[in-house]
Amino acid sequence: MENKASALQHEKTSKALAVYYSFGEIGDQLSWYMINTYLMVFYTDVLGLAAGAISIIMLIARIVQGFASPVWGAIQDRTNSKWGKFRPWLMFLAPFMAIFNILTFTVFPVTGVAQVFLCCVCYIIVGLLYTAISNAYSALVNVVSSDSQVRMNLSAARSVGSSVIQMILSAIAMPMILFFGHSTKANGTGYFWATVVCSVVMVPFVVICGLKCRETVKESGTPSQASVAPVEKVSVWTSLKALVKNSQLDVTVGSTFFGAASTMLRMMMLVYYVIYVVGSYALVAPIMTTLTIAQLIGSALLPWGTKTFGKKGYMIGLNVIQILSLVGLFFFKDIVVVFILNAIIGFTNSSANITFGMMSDSIEYGDWKYGVRNIGLSVSMITVAVSIATAVTGSIGALLLQATGYVANQAQSVATQTGINAIVNLVPAAVTLISTILLFFYKLDQKTVDQIAIDLKKRSMNNSTH
Repeated sequence: MENKASALQHEKTSKALAVYYSFGEIGDQLSWYMINTYLMVFYTDVLGLAAGAISIIMLIARIVQGFASPVWGAIQDRTNSKWGKFRPWLMFLAPFMAIFNILTFTVFPVTGVAQVFLCCVCYIIVGLLYTAISNAYSALVNVVSSDSQVRMNLSAARSVGSSVIQMILSAIAMPMILFFGHSTKANGTGYFWATVVCSVVMVPFVVICGLKCRETVKESGTPSQASVAPVEKVSVWTSLKALVKNSQLDVTVGSTFFGAASTMLRMMMLVYYVIYVVGSYALVAPIMTTLTIAQLIGSALLPWGTKTFGKKGYMIGLNVIQILSLVGLFFFKDIVVVFILNAIIGFTNSSANITFGMMSDSIEYGDWKYGVRNIGLSVSMITVAVSIATAVTGSIGALLLQATGYVANQAQSVATQTGINAIVNLVPAAVTLISTILLFFYKLDQKTVDQIAIDLKKRSMNNSTH
């Protein structure tokens, strides 16, 4: 009788596939980096929008994006093309996302309500396009391999790609903004042309990812060439009920929500911290670069860390280190300490990509326990979590900034500096703690995942003989 070890043959990770898959994340970051890092300061310091207006824009756009995510997921699950379910969305939507990225950083010749309306429309549309591409990209990892560790390794490659491009953008974005703006302070012209460069470069990376990452796994979780049984289609309502019952996906989504909220809030406000608390435009690039270099190192260690300590154990460890570093950064203002602690925080930021490995295992768990495996819809729950987290942090972040007494383009009072410091460090530490607590309810260790894979393989073989 065949034992478990021989019943489950682990795949090897293709280096070429890992590189091509990372291209999708590089494209995503090229598209979204300017928005995540500079859109709020563009709204306040260039367009002069009030905190209330920014809060409304962020909230509406992200709520729309959140509701759109499961719709995109359901559509992608039901896409049937010669390229597969998810690849076409990467291959054909990237140019449109580039256009609306640029429009988001365009200073239109209008003011007042018209200006707010145009900002909101552009942000909504670019968010919808980004959601469609990001959802398809995140789902793609589940159909290029059926092996849990390979998927985790591909997610690690994704994290490395993210870290590399963020490191580059952190080093060149602000200098590029200042160069194009022909000024020592960021202005609308600088933001616009920097976004044009990022958006144009983004398109080929996303398209190449779609072209090269072949979909070889069907809904059964086995390689498509070995799967001869027809796949039974289930309704969206049945799929949604199965998602709600999937406790491991629920834990993953909940932890992702709070983890994303912490990271998004900090990255959105970090520019304010460097400019007005540290006190230098010139240090924006070095601090951002230090953070992303450390994240690259952390990303490169993800395969080792998750294999050695398990996905859950390694993520909890990184989160605890991050919390302690954030609290320390609030109290210690020495520039050397600022660089060191930001480097540690950057290293621990790599933990976010463990979520995608956990998501893949949760999808397998849902298939195993409930017989429903809608990848696009499952992945969309992660996108919803990130969208809502960004909506909340974008809206609350603007209001918190206003509450500190912040005045654009002016030297800030000691109280305002302390307030910005707290928003950038203490609030993310508290939110990360919540994310960490939720991880203790995640129970899919490697032994359980292997058993699920064996059971799904047997189920697929039984189905193919009937």
